[in-house]
Amino acid sequence: MSSPSSWNILCDFDGTIAVEDVIDSLLDRYGRPGWEILERDWRAGVIGSAVCMAGQVALLDMSRDELARHLNGLHIDHGFASFVRATIEYGVPMEIVSDGLDHAIYAILANHGIDTLPTVANHLLQSGPRDWSLTSPFSVSGCRAGTCKCARVEAANTRGGKTLLIGDGASDFCAADRVDFVFAKNRLIEHCRAAGIPYAPIASFDEARELLPELLAGRLPAQTVIPLHATSSQELPA
Repeated sequence: MSSPSSWNILCDFDGTIAVEDVIDSLLDRYGRPGWEILERDWRAGVIGSAVCMAGQVALLDMSRDELARHLNGLHIDHGFASFVRATIEYGVPMEIVSDGLDHAIYAILANHGIDTLPTVANHLLQSGPRDWSLTSPFSVSGCRAGTCKCARVEAANTRGGKTLLIGDGASDFCAADRVDFVFAKNRLIEHCRAAGIPYAPIASFDEARELLPELLAGRLPAQTVIPLHATSSQELPA
């Protein structure tokens, strides 16, 4: 069995820990006109996520109390708290690495009794009674994301050992190419399958909790893991 301390975990937040994307939920409720254009340009590749997020946050029209009430109503994966306890039990350090909002991550996790996880994310600032702005303290020159997840992989690697990424979507694609193993949700499953990245598909952190001791013991294969629901009509990686 590998020493648990030989692993590091980097975990995405929106859509991975949080059930929904926090900034999308805020924009749907409090966004001024124009945020949809930024979203369209980002999806088309015209702008990066850092420019998109900064522009969208500047279009939020909400008070601090409204923000707090909104965040109080958001939920996380029902198995996440148990997974956090397991990482502590096994002595595996975990860091939240998100291209989302740090204030939202802290508030939502605190609402669920979790307040000890190191968090790397964009920094949300209140600039007026109903106005907000965003800074990206973990951006890197040449990366169009607000939080460069690849840089966080490199930082984890300097600590030694192997790195597990847990994520769900496009913001995790680049980092997934650079880690030793991935627990993948949603779109990240297809990316890992297509790229031949060693991964295990998960639907929830209950499944991640069951897989963790297998990973630490070296019993998960060092090759792409095919989801059990794959059918013979699907093209499977070589």
